[in-house]
Amino acid sequence: MAFSKRYNRYQIFTALVFLAPMMLILLGFSYYPALRAVIGSFTKWNGFDSPVFVGLRNYITLFGDRIFLISLRNVLYWSIGSMLVIMIAPFIGAELMFSLKSGRAQYVYRVLFIIPMVVPSIVTIMIWTFIYDPVLGILNRFLTDIFHIPREMVPNWLGDPRWVIPSLIFIGFPWLSGMNLLIYFSGLQDISLDVLEYAMIDGCTGLNRIVRIHLPLIMGQVRLLFILGIIGTLQNLTVPLLMTDGGPGYDSYVPGLYMYVKAFRQGDFGMSLTIATFMFIVIFILTLVSRKFGKLE
Repeated sequence: MAFSKRYNRYQIFTALVFLAPMMLILLGFSYYPALRAVIGSFTKWNGFDSPVFVGLRNYITLFGDRIFLISLRNVLYWSIGSMLVIMIAPFIGAELMFSLKSGRAQYVYRVLFIIPMVVPSIVTIMIWTFIYDPVLGILNRFLTDIFHIPREMVPNWLGDPRWVIPSLIFIGFPWLSGMNLLIYFSGLQDISLDVLEYAMIDGCTGLNRIVRIHLPLIMGQVRLLFILGIIGTLQNLTVPLLMTDGGPGYDSYVPGLYMYVKAFRQGDFGMSLTIATFMFIVIFILTLVSRKFGKLE
């Protein structure tokens, strides 16, 4: 029977005292800057002088900006490709690890998948930049030396508009992100043993069990990783900035990179905040849609 527990004033006061520091930190370093960014998106500001209110002019200008529209197209392609790899590859890895009978073996593999997470992302980016180098890169040397493809026929992976987005998506192969894999694995571990035993008795094994039992019962983890993946892709700045600087031309520009360029290279902080606000709205809408259609009945 459900019941509500009453707290006395001392307990409520104690809870507020302990929560107050964290709430102040959140308000000061998370909510207040976000609110200031939204307000700043309606202003013209160079980062030094007083901002001048311009209403919706920034948004009207933004959606007529050819570079911004190109960045939206690029991030759409990037999102589709990257979401497929960061959702599917860790799930396959988690399923393989979950199928191991030995708990010790599962623990060893969890540790092995976690170890690469200590490598700074900048190191990974520099390694892949070297792999894609058109002259000294390992990938082109492999194609020319092993498959004997003429050097003039191998792609310039980061310098060819046809290959730059697929090349950026391919970074991190085999895409077994330790965090994503562990989130999937924790969801699989939460499945009741009775459910798994009944499924085995009924002959629901192999791929059939994964589709009919595992996936429906870990939809919470799937939805979480989908939301985090969308947020990460839309906010992606480091990879295109360090590997291509948005090139060739604008073929690897994404909204996050364009926001950086507007603020720190062109000094247009008002437009940069407009891009940031637009990204927030898109992420918020996608999160709501994901939560609505990802719920289990």
